[in-house]
Amino acid sequence: MTNEPSPAAPPEPVEHLESRQCWDLLRQVSVGRLAVWVDDHPDIFPLNYTVDHGTLVFRTDEGTKLGGALGDTPVALEADGVDAATGMAWSVVVKGKAAAITGIEGILDTASLYLFPWQGGKKDHFVRITPDSVTGRRFKVTPPLTWWTQLSGAVRSSPE
Repeated sequence: MTNEPSPAAPPEPVEHLESRQCWDLLRQVSVGRLAVWVDDHPDIFPLNYTVDHGTLVFRTDEGTKLGGALGDTPVALEADGVDAATGMAWSVVVKGKAAAITGIEGILDTASLYLFPWQGGKKDHFVRITPDSVTGRRFKVTPPLTWWTQLSGAVRSSPE
């Protein structure tokens, strides 16, 4: 009798999503993470967004996020979700150029988007991400027993 572990089950296949499926999923959630380039490094920010005619729109205030989004480099926005009943998860990444929404007509058009940031405060700047690419995937979440280790739940000793 050997103590060799039983062979692992083959991983579930990853489904690569079509553009239409990605946009349908992006409409189901309103929170994502925006990746921007700031000075000499990447930075990432959680934000609320909405889908608007094949683009993404978000609101923000002056600061690093706005400066990075409106810089010369492209941005990426990632959103994801999981269906607890089926164990199916998805992730969509939108890459493209961000631009400030300006002018009375542009600002008035955004009023109908019902874009309400979770974090309070002044959010006077509306930004539109026009995608160069939209990619996504769907996959079965692996049961925790296949990736959990005894150290994952280990109680840490007191620093005393």
